[in-house]
Amino acid sequence: MKNVPERTWRPPFPLDLAAVLAPLQRGRGDPCLRRDEGGVAWLTGNTPDGAGTLAVHRRAGGEVRATAWGRGADFLLEWLPALLGAADDDSGFVAHHEAVARARHGAPGLRLGATGRVWDVLVPAVLEQKVTGYEARRSWRELCRRFGEPAPGPAPDGMRVPPTPVAVRSIVDWKWHKAGVDLTRRRTLIAAARVAHRLERAAVLGGADGRLLLRNVPGVGPWTAAEVAQRAWGDPDAVSVGDFHVPAVVGHALLGRELDDAGMLAELAPYTPQRQRAVRYLEAAGFSRPRSGPRQAVRDYRAM
Repeated sequence: MKNVPERTWRPPFPLDLAAVLAPLQRGRGDPCLRRDEGGVAWLTGNTPDGAGTLAVHRRAGGEVRATAWGRGADFLLEWLPALLGAADDDSGFVAHHEAVARARHGAPGLRLGATGRVWDVLVPAVLEQKVTGYEARRSWRELCRRFGEPAPGPAPDGMRVPPTPVAVRSIVDWKWHKAGVDLTRRRTLIAAARVAHRLERAAVLGGADGRLLLRNVPGVGPWTAAEVAQRAWGDPDAVSVGDFHVPAVVGHALLGRELDDAGMLAELAPYTPQRQRAVRYLEAAGFSRPRSGPRQAVRDYRAM
């Protein structure tokens, strides 16, 4: 029997595995990230070597044990420490608000992880543009199911690898429609797919330069670039300006009232260049948009 690639790694810092991986999961039904009953996190992805599946869990002694399958197995195992926040540096972070200080104290194992891969996080970010989370997650599941290959290895039933750039470029209009993806978002995804190999350089550049490179794609604005930066290279300063929820979360957590984007950025200014880290602490502490706030209407493009 062929040996399955494995890796054991002991993080030199407190690690909350679930919290670090949380930004990568697109809803409970995400076909690309699942947690099984034994606490193992299963992730799929496209790598320079091909598709792969990664299974990660914490041992009682604090070690992280990872196993991988598929052509991308070695890449995924090599990237494991960065995925779990080993490249993250919070040494210069100072909490300027009591709420942030409390949130940080309550989340000592929170790190900003980095997948090192742009395409797999760009697709769901584009799908989330100007629609509800429900709509975006539905489209993500549909595209992965129809155009992503089955997860390599013994992954939980129904897991898929995100569709590749080639697969996205092959999708015909009526299939986009069936997946609930409107013309604007499909144009952005197709444009990104055409230059996907160049976009991977954004994760190497990092920071504002990486975000600027992503914005060369028509339809990728500051919000989408920030969402990708947060996940692909763990950008600690990439705030999701233009988000429906984040300004409200920051405003109610820090001031007890609603904020717009300008107000949010003004309040977060002292945290530069780690503004997104402050946001992550607040989100991890459970701050959210008040339920009494306005809600976006759910649209079903498949019925139009």
